[in-house]
Amino acid sequence: MTVTTGVVLAAGEGTRLRPLTRNRPKPMLPAATRPILEYVLNALVDAGIEKLVIVVGYRRNRVQEHFGSTYRDCPVEYVRQAKQLGSGHALLQARDAVSGPFVAVNGDRVIDPETVAATLDRFDGSTPAVAVREHAHTSRYGAVTLDGDRVVDLVEKPDEDAHGFINAGVYALPADWFDQLAETPRRDGSLIVTDALTPAIESGGVPAVRTEGIWVDATYPWDLLAVTQRLLVAGWIRETQRAPDVYVHHTATVHEEATLQPPVVVGPDAEVAAGAVVGPETALGRNATVGANVSLEQSVLDADTRVQAGATIRDAVTGTGVVVGPGAVVPGGEADVRVGDRVFRGERLGAVLADRAELGGGARCVPGTLVGPDARVGVGAVARDWVPEGSEVVR
Repeated sequence: MTVTTGVVLAAGEGTRLRPLTRNRPKPMLPAATRPILEYVLNALVDAGIEKLVIVVGYRRNRVQEHFGSTYRDCPVEYVRQAKQLGSGHALLQARDAVSGPFVAVNGDRVIDPETVAATLDRFDGSTPAVAVREHAHTSRYGAVTLDGDRVVDLVEKPDEDAHGFINAGVYALPADWFDQLAETPRRDGSLIVTDALTPAIESGGVPAVRTEGIWVDATYPWDLLAVTQRLLVAGWIRETQRAPDVYVHHTATVHEEATLQPPVVVGPDAEVAAGAVVGPETALGRNATVGANVSLEQSVLDADTRVQAGATIRDAVTGTGVVVGPGAVVPGGEADVRVGDRVFRGERLGAVLADRAELGGGARCVPGTLVGPDARVGVGAVARDWVPEGSEVVR
């Protein structure tokens, strides 16, 4: 069955990734040196998709301005989900932009083209096909019960976390599926994609496509570190490889007395000064600057981040335009991290520094610290737990 249209769900905020999503949607957060959504679009194009329909909502201009009206010679059409009323409601917004069968994917998880292609290969044009994969934490993504190679049950939010099969978020769907979706009952006011699959499951099961390729998701801020590590190890990096697992963009400047420890990637227009040690498991985004004698490892620095001389950074994620002053320290390691009203024990996270946050000279972040956008940790001050947007921490 030939399918040429791909629908990408990219309207969500990603509240569990706050404060990084304060100014942009989750699909635009960095995975190594590129937005997560870019990997998703590449997977669709590489699998043979010729038209892209992107459902946008929260901070939609960040998506539209970045990707424009075409991507890799494929036309891109944007449709808007004005209110967050579920994944099915988001998909339903694409109804007028799609004619014929299509593939629908989540825009906030890195997937490989083989997963998309395998799902399309299994699709017969009349019955939905769904990609599934084994996973240790089914409660995060929705459990899937299989009978042979067919899905016989989908549980959106299992009560218990266990190893099993999860829904990988790749669906090949027939032309008339929007009608089925529109007629699906809402659940607490939300329309869920998987609920619309129930009739097909009950009438004989939905073909399940087992995948083992790259599939990585960032649910919480520290997950961005694991996503980048996975991409570096897999070599899913567009920058030039200078040495094994060392990638440097041709416009970047790395001083001859700097050290890059693999795996590591240095993005466009980035600069690494003399004596700096960068890596392993580290990504420098566009126009990032690492000063002299900086020690930086297991971290993701987004565009325009500046780390000044002598700073030490471990297990950190930054937003755009962050400034880390001279001699500042993010020691890294395991920490208890508060996200909303939940505390996650023993997560590897030094700190999150959201867009335009500033860590003053000689300042320090206790492991697990979340610093909001435009907040400032003063010279020599110590930040811990949660630093609200626009606030200041003093001695």
